[in-house]
Amino acid sequence: MPVFSLKSLSRLTALYLAGLPSLASAAPGCAAVALDGRSLTLAQIEAVARHDCPVSLDANARQRVERAHALLLAYAKLDRPVYGLNRGVGLNKDQTIFEGGEISPAVRARSEQFNRDLLNSHSAAYGEAVPREVARAALLIRLNTALTGGAGLQPQVVQGYADLLNHGITPVLFGDGSVGEADITVLAPIGLALMGEGEVDYRGRRMAAADALQQAGLTPLRLYGKDGLGVVSANAYGAALASLAARDVARLLAQADAVAALSLEGLGGNLAPLLPVTQAQRPFSGQQAAASHMRELLQGSSLWQPDPQRALQDPLSFRTASQAHGAARDLLGLLQAQLVLQINHADDNPTVVLDAAVPADASAYEKQFYVTQGEVRGAVIPSASFDPSAWALPLQGMTVALSQVAQLSAQRSLRLTESGFTGLARFLSPGGGAIGYGPVQKSVSSLAAGVRSLAQPVMTDVQPQAGNIEDVGSNAPWIAQRLGQQVAGVNRQLALELLLAAQALDLRRAAHPDYQPGQGTAALWRSFRQVVPALTADRRVDQDLARAHAFLAAHRRQSPP
Repeated sequence: MPVFSLKSLSRLTALYLAGLPSLASAAPGCAAVALDGRSLTLAQIEAVARHDCPVSLDANARQRVERAHALLLAYAKLDRPVYGLNRGVGLNKDQTIFEGGEISPAVRARSEQFNRDLLNSHSAAYGEAVPREVARAALLIRLNTALTGGAGLQPQVVQGYADLLNHGITPVLFGDGSVGEADITVLAPIGLALMGEGEVDYRGRRMAAADALQQAGLTPLRLYGKDGLGVVSANAYGAALASLAARDVARLLAQADAVAALSLEGLGGNLAPLLPVTQAQRPFSGQQAAASHMRELLQGSSLWQPDPQRALQDPLSFRTASQAHGAARDLLGLLQAQLVLQINHADDNPTVVLDAAVPADASAYEKQFYVTQGEVRGAVIPSASFDPSAWALPLQGMTVALSQVAQLSAQRSLRLTESGFTGLARFLSPGGGAIGYGPVQKSVSSLAAGVRSLAQPVMTDVQPQAGNIEDVGSNAPWIAQRLGQQVAGVNRQLALELLLAAQALDLRRAAHPDYQPGQGTAALWRSFRQVVPALTADRRVDQDLARAHAFLAAHRRQSPP
């Protein structure tokens, strides 16, 4: 379906003229998202994070959490070392917190103190507080992965995550300081908030967690066992940033198709690269989807009529739009698939594996990780499940793909101001001595450079930590932050292109009154003109750019990805 239509764009214009209210706050009430640890979707993350949809916990998942916690305690009774439970964390893995046996009141007290110390010491992030929607997404993702049982959390802690989401209590998290091998420094304040410590956002106000819990009728929790490690040892923050960015990128690529199609009409360009027969020669799925979308937008356009004046070959930034946009779509598909795996599986270390049986050929080394007696059986196994390379790599690739999308948009914008390619007035000037859009070329170049700089690889920019035992990282949250910044930058790039494409179409129609744009591109052009009028004399372009940016940004939030 076209990303633009007359109906949707008219609604967008009304929103713009009304002052662009928050779409999240205006969203209607939504049904609870049922969580079972296995079937969370990116769309559901967005619903909970951006539209405050509540959550409910599947009964089988609740039982899984209870059994996993029981298995963890049963393993601890065997007096076997468990990282973050009866032993310290990081380089302190050689420190004993408590010995095996029953969890006596004294042992429980030591464990609770260890958990409090762990959460306080690991609250080491810095920078600005993360947006509320990102914090809610992180809460949701960690809750869902905890429902797999892999964390071995107390059932009360898992319920606590749901309570925070459903009561609108959002822990204040700081967004910088994770190297992407579990977001331990960023996520720690969540555990403190569950205990009634630290600060949260509640009902639009920043306040003490204890006050928010009391107002919501909730009781602070007492974390023990592996609860503290279970809170921090997850990639929920990076995955939250990446999941929301992936939703935005999907919409952005659809908009890029639409703006490129309008630019093609402003150029008076050649449709041959978009034809099905052409696309069939190299049937990459993303490329075909982009070409199909552009053809649909251009239905009814005068470009489908022969024109002896039309160039045989357009500049590459026009000809390869479906290839670049399509390659970005293909990479986005991989990223989305990997994220879905991430948010529906445990990334804990150690991992609690319910009902795992000892292999028949298991060595003595393997057997030590299993509980083979009692009501609950399984394994507690040290792992490296916290490494997110499987989705951090396509995430990094996505920043490169968006940089290419921005580069094509920038080049199309520059070509539209050159009369040698368009046959229109230089710099799309309306005449009468007006300068037109010549100076805007500086902004085109600056925007493209900004987006390109955010695509520089940072996955390996990590220094060894924890006494050199933690010597690699992925920087997944940093990459996801940069992808989010790119979305804003590409939006501005497309807004500038839209400004020029619409002007080019105005001038083309003035010179050729019988020229008709396509149905989809006409809807985009007409609705845009309700917000930004045609340039008939020189005026402040920065204000038009701001309106064009708001126009696209608002519509992107409303459109399905």
